[in-house]
Amino acid sequence: MKKLVKVEEIEGEGLTALMGQCVTLFCPNYIYAGTLVGVNEKFVLLEDAGIVFETGSFGEKEWKDFQPIPGKTWYVMTDAVESFGVLK
Repeated sequence: MKKLVKVEEIEGEGLTALMGQCVTLFCPNYIYAGTLVGVNEKFVLLEDAGIVFETGSFGEKEWKDFQPIPGKTWYVMTDAVESFGVLK
């Protein structure tokens, strides 16, 4: 059954609400994790970022295989983010 739903945009919701927290970004090819320090229409900026090559159990405190990305910051295109949240 189809329903007509009113979509309302709420200021400070989504990625913006997670600023300063360690977030996980699920993208088509990789899973990125790091401290969220910036968000705009095109990019998400992470500090102390890395790629999660193997998650292990989501109940564990640490990723099974997390590889830090060299450098202080890393940008991920917002168009590439499928889902996100605070996991670890």
